[in-house]
Amino acid sequence: MAYLMIFVTAIFVNNIVLSQFLGICPFLGVSKKISTAAGMGIAVMFVITLSTIVTYLIYYSFLQPYNLSFMITVTFILVIASLVQMVEIILKKTSPALYQALGIFLPLITTNCAVLGIAILTIQKNYNLLAAVCYALASSMGFTLAIIIFAGIRERLNTTNIPAALKGTPIALITAGLLSMAFMGFAGISH
Repeated sequence: MAYLMIFVTAIFVNNIVLSQFLGICPFLGVSKKISTAAGMGIAVMFVITLSTIVTYLIYYSFLQPYNLSFMITVTFILVIASLVQMVEIILKKTSPALYQALGIFLPLITTNCAVLGIAILTIQKNYNLLAAVCYALASSMGFTLAIIIFAGIRERLNTTNIPAALKGTPIALITAGLLSMAFMGFAGISH
């Protein structure tokens, strides 16, 4: 039951983008079309889950036992960047179709603060490995849900008559705020 609660709250209540404001750059930048938003979401799910597993193991097998916890941020950034680069090389060799499908999204994920944020939050929340993986997967699914919904709304906004002063970024920010407020309605679920 605890894992189900972690899963539901990470997707809806504590959505990584709409509640914790991590991953805003790709959320605003890659959400103009549903297809690109979905591609970014899938790539983020893969990288966040994989990087959380690797950083969790590094933290509990190396950083914590040797009292190097102060190195968590630098270590995790290096691990995530290396991991993304390694995944990109492996995908290019083994699955060119998937590599092409992910395109530019894979290198962009290196700079997505949500990846680092989830890795650090799993340590701060003292999750075991299974709970950490559950939290990482659910948080990345929440990111994907939010970015796809936002992309759908933005596509719809392109076909509507919007005042000139609100076109582009202003209406996108207003929409993101309204979407964030809508997700606040899920807060009653966790109680």
